Amino acid sequence: MNKVVIIGPESTGKSSLSAALAAYYNEPWVPEYAREYLQELNRPYTYEDLLQIARGQLQAEREKAELANELLFCDTDLRVIKIWSDYKYGKTDPWIREQIASRFYDLYLLTDIDIPWQEDPLREHPDPVLRHYFLGQYEQELDSSGPPWVKVSGTHKDRLKSAVRAIEGILGRSPAGS
Repeated sequence: MNKVVIIGPESTGKSSLSAALAAYYNEPWVPEYAREYLQELNRPYTYEDLLQIARGQLQAEREKAELANELLFCDTDLRVIKIWSDYKYGKTDPWIREQIASRFYDLYLLTDIDIPWQEDPLREHPDPVLRHYFLGQYEQELDSSGPPWVKVSGTHKDRLKSAVRAIEGILGRSPAGS
């Protein structure tokens, strides 16, 4: 089974792309566990909560992996928590770093910031300067850690088409209609 992670700054269409890819390939996707966790928290999150979010994300991934045939789509991974934790707290829990180093994913799809910000009570940084900053952090993280990755930009349709082309590449086949 090939694991594809959809990663990127807030409000860049990760969940929409994850759902669209899961539908396109008729495979499961792992929603972002942080959203579920934070909606039930009833208080501001802390540094310690990020470890619980990381554990929950990996548990959700294990559960969905049992349902996958050829592909599993992950709406974020622990790199998102690392980047967030480093920015907000100046550090990341060592367990999270260890998990990042020990896990392999076949492809990362980095969602660009070229779509409009969508307001959401769980989102924190609508400032265009910070959106650029975080995009740069994701690019740096992916470049320095070495997994294969592709940036997807444009409309929802453009992003889906680019993503399918990249996925077909890791599967060793040509996209339909090529």
